[in-house]
Amino acid sequence: MSLRKHTSGDNKTVTISIDGMFDLSLQGDFRKAYEESGKGKRYVIDLRGTEYMDSSAFGMLLVFKDYVGGDKAEISIVNTSDDLRKSFSMLQFDRMFDVS
Repeated sequence: MSLRKHTSGDNKTVTISIDGMFDLSLQGDFRKAYEESGKGKRYVIDLRGTEYMDSSAFGMLLVFKDYVGGDKAEISIVNTSDDLRKSFSMLQFDRMFDVS
């Protein structure tokens, strides 16, 4: 499991990439990644290398969204596998996030 954060050159977009399992073991690293970046930015959560998400990961996404601005936050969840996209749809997270 690993988590990487990249901030764009203009400091307006933060990309958080997650490889392997997105579960409770990443809670501290995930929170640190967005809290250190500050609010008022565009966030991209890249799940290209994510093999599995448990319920705690979905909960972390909700806390993250509230922290960075709620419904006004610009958050895209990208590179989701078909299985993860189904989970986002089933949980109706695709209504709360821009999922692709």
